[in-house]
Amino acid sequence: MSALERATQFDPRTPFNETRYAERKHGRLLLAQQLLVIYLPMRSVDKSMRLFPSIKMDFTQARIIINSIIHNMIEKEEQYVHALDVLEAAFIVPLRSASPPVIRSDLEGFIDDVFGGIMNIRECNRRLLKMVHLRQREEGSVVSAIGDIMFEAVFEFMSPYPEYIRRRYPIAEKRLKDELEHNFEFRLFVESASRLSSGYGGAPRFHLKHFLNRPSEHILKLPGSIEAILNLTDPENADYGALEMSMKAIKSLLAAAQLATFQTSMGRGATAKWEWHDLVSTEAREKLTKGEAKRQAVIFELIKGEMAYVKDLESIETMYIVPLRTSRPPIIAQNRLDAFIQDVFHNYRQIYDHHRELLKGLLKIQDKQHPVIESIIEPLTHAALEFREAYHQYIPNYPIASHRINEELVNNPAFKAFVESCIRHPDAHRLDMKNFINRPIPRLLRYELLLKAMLDETPETSKDFEQIPETIDLIKSLGKETEPRVLAAKEKAELWRLNSDLVFQPGEEFDMDLSNEGRSLVFSGKLLRQPESGDWNGWTELFVVLFDNYMVITKSKENEGVVKYHTVRSPVLLDLLTLVSTADPPIQRSARILRGRRERASDELSPLSPEVLGDSRTVYPLTFHYHGRSGGPYTLHAESPQARSMWKEKLEGAISLRKVIQESNQVFTLRTLNANTFRLPPFSSNPVMPGGAQDDGFTGRVTCSLPFTTSNRTFLAIGCAEGLWIGLQNQPQSVQHVLQLQLVTQCAVLEEFGLFLILADKTLFAYQLEAIVPATLQSQTIYAPPQKLNGKMDVQFFRVGNVQGRTLVIYMNKKNSDSIFTALEPIGDKINQTSPVGFNSRLGFRSAKSEWFRIYKEFRIPSESHDILFLRMQVVVFCAKGLFIVHFDEPLPVPVVRFKDTRLPLAKRCEGARAMAMFRFKEDEYLVCYNEFGLYIDKRGAPTRQDHPVEWEGTAERVAFHPPYIMLFTMRFVEIRDIATARLVQIIPGNDMKCIWDGRSLDNGASITPVRDHRALNAQ
Repeated sequence: MSALERATQFDPRTPFNETRYAERKHGRLLLAQQLLVIYLPMRSVDKSMRLFPSIKMDFTQARIIINSIIHNMIEKEEQYVHALDVLEAAFIVPLRSASPPVIRSDLEGFIDDVFGGIMNIRECNRRLLKMVHLRQREEGSVVSAIGDIMFEAVFEFMSPYPEYIRRRYPIAEKRLKDELEHNFEFRLFVESASRLSSGYGGAPRFHLKHFLNRPSEHILKLPGSIEAILNLTDPENADYGALEMSMKAIKSLLAAAQLATFQTSMGRGATAKWEWHDLVSTEAREKLTKGEAKRQAVIFELIKGEMAYVKDLESIETMYIVPLRTSRPPIIAQNRLDAFIQDVFHNYRQIYDHHRELLKGLLKIQDKQHPVIESIIEPLTHAALEFREAYHQYIPNYPIASHRINEELVNNPAFKAFVESCIRHPDAHRLDMKNFINRPIPRLLRYELLLKAMLDETPETSKDFEQIPETIDLIKSLGKETEPRVLAAKEKAELWRLNSDLVFQPGEEFDMDLSNEGRSLVFSGKLLRQPESGDWNGWTELFVVLFDNYMVITKSKENEGVVKYHTVRSPVLLDLLTLVSTADPPIQRSARILRGRRERASDELSPLSPEVLGDSRTVYPLTFHYHGRSGGPYTLHAESPQARSMWKEKLEGAISLRKVIQESNQVFTLRTLNANTFRLPPFSSNPVMPGGAQDDGFTGRVTCSLPFTTSNRTFLAIGCAEGLWIGLQNQPQSVQHVLQLQLVTQCAVLEEFGLFLILADKTLFAYQLEAIVPATLQSQTIYAPPQKLNGKMDVQFFRVGNVQGRTLVIYMNKKNSDSIFTALEPIGDKINQTSPVGFNSRLGFRSAKSEWFRIYKEFRIPSESHDILFLRMQVVVFCAKGLFIVHFDEPLPVPVVRFKDTRLPLAKRCEGARAMAMFRFKEDEYLVCYNEFGLYIDKRGAPTRQDHPVEWEGTAERVAFHPPYIMLFTMRFVEIRDIATARLVQIIPGNDMKCIWDGRSLDNGASITPVRDHRALNAQ
């Protein structure tokens, strides 16, 4: 094969590879068959022969090929410069002349960032063409020497090309990307300019990105042309030395350009597959030992991995955070977006900043020392010290981030579609969001592996030999230090998962405060429930979850791969849970239980004999007692004594810890008002003592109390079955028996009028206040006798308050199933009249010459009523059918709670429940308290907060309001909740408890603000 044939069989687009140089022997040119350089194709050689027909017999074939290569090189340079001219004509000039402007601000800054570097390169290549054309004109069609021109050109290229590839091109790419994403007019302009670019001198149509990448492509082809000319030039030729110098310079330029291309790629594209040996010449590699070459490869791998890692951290912002914040319509609701981004991405930005600085340091070392890097351990150790705190925060958050992503994927179709679309992003590597969130964790492990590999090839004499193990330990310690927090985060994520997967029984909705940062998951596992009767379907497998505040008994159900936990009873508050027994003897099931299913059988419990202790059908009971609503004893069974012991340990620990926490966070404390005065006889169930019993010191059951102020002193009135006692508040020894009345059930004070109202044995009396206060009992002042305010009908209850600016006393008589209300208005002038002389009995009931009250209004409610609440312009009546607003000027009562559809389960539940109280805590929102639940409504009576009621732990017998808390009284405990959230804040346990004053005063109304910090509880 001739030299011409060998030279013309290679494609000029083949990249330069310095390991395949032509061999030279005995001063004669021999082309190796494996030479892969940029040679002239056959069509160019034929063209050269046509150009020089008269001299082809006078020149050697090598000279013909050299001139053909030079001609081809000139042609490629002209095309390259023309492409850059097209870039200016098609893009830069129209941008400057566009009206209205396409770039909204700082046009020249944008042009400089995107096009400035490439225009500088064009000028360098123009000068190269100018020198070549000048040489052609000087020497004619045949150029005898070009080495000096190429050396000068390559020397000039040494600065702008690496500068463009390393610095200017990434800036141009980013500015272009940002403008294309956020500037619709610019996107249209680029598309239009790309179409028009093909009209400039027949140039092919290319996108703007292609033009910006031309310098990187062009510089890689230049060494092939120079090498081809060098290989065909006789070493005795004067041009050979210049060509050889040009080749060395271009090799240096190419190495710098390749390194710049590698560094700017950030692990993307074809350069992601490059290894250390791809950027290092054979000569340089042969000078290194095998161990040093491995060490350099490891260092290169660490730097390359760091670039990819930093790029992935950067992609979190560009692929996820920015689109989530800017998408319209929003992918995640705006009121949840900030919390979601914080929970999922946490402090990733801190990690990104640390590693970006580390990468800068590594690339700086690589720039100075490539291809043989002495050490990178110093910046790596410094970074490990700097990013410790950031990783301490980030790593434990991953379980929470994973949970938030899973939760959003299940509940938000728009988010699911967004995540799937991100997988197709060019920078995503077909990985999903959780892979990117998890990226920092395996990166630390990768450091450890690479440093160990580096240490294996590091000489013992090197300072790195001692430093590398210290850095490994520094990074490894991060995992050990964060492990406890990771476990805690996993528990929290599991808690949130269980919370989201809980399905309550129809009509129930419990806020167990599981989103609270202080909540924890104590334990969870399988327990068994035995059949309740002989006609049953077998044992039930339950999944029981023990939180630090509730125990939830559920049954798991799977549907299409999604497991939900359906509650089989209301959550059990630990404050009201007592572990009764965990030592009962085991029992045996006579039939096998199938996992996760009920198996029909007719099992009978049988005594357990010692020989069957190991039988899988043996179960171990544990019994606890719940003191709340629908409570009582409850027995579940563990499958082994170890499981029962574990449940015992976890339950006792959780109950004890709950008690300690609640005691340290009490919002109310108990204070004894009087412990010696009020007593019941032993074993007496009759609230009324036989005649004279009070002389034996027995007062009967306490029924009501009332703090009041008169003569600048605060007194406490206490009503009992045997009368009324009054004394100074906080001075129990001052309490005296002032009225001997039977069955006192209510009392109130009209301080403005100096009257004391008392309901005894269903009769309502009014006394002058000073007549019954102990401090004035010894006075010789003669007071008017008390007055009976009701007629012949029994009074069930009464209330005092202000309506329409009037002070009213409203009492209720019962007639059949109707409630008859009478509103009395006090007459101040008559109350203040002095009683005539001759009244010898201050407290005897006589006919009064003046009446203290007049009837203001009367109205009827066709239902049995039990309470009344004063509003500013009307009153609210609580009756068996619900709550009704009564306006004195309108005959018909109006229901307070209104449903659009009265057939709804919640509407029927409200209709059948006992309404206890209503409190306004915001301008436009009320809380209606029923005996078993609470319901938030707006000022129009419509339920708010997703129509979900708030379930009480007990069945309330009385409700009081002490802002910002409501107090729900039962016989066994007082339940205290925050009125704004209805969350439980405290349980006050007791026995035979009763609310004897609910805090209402004369001017409270619906938004109650007690005038004194006083709640009276009777625990006789």
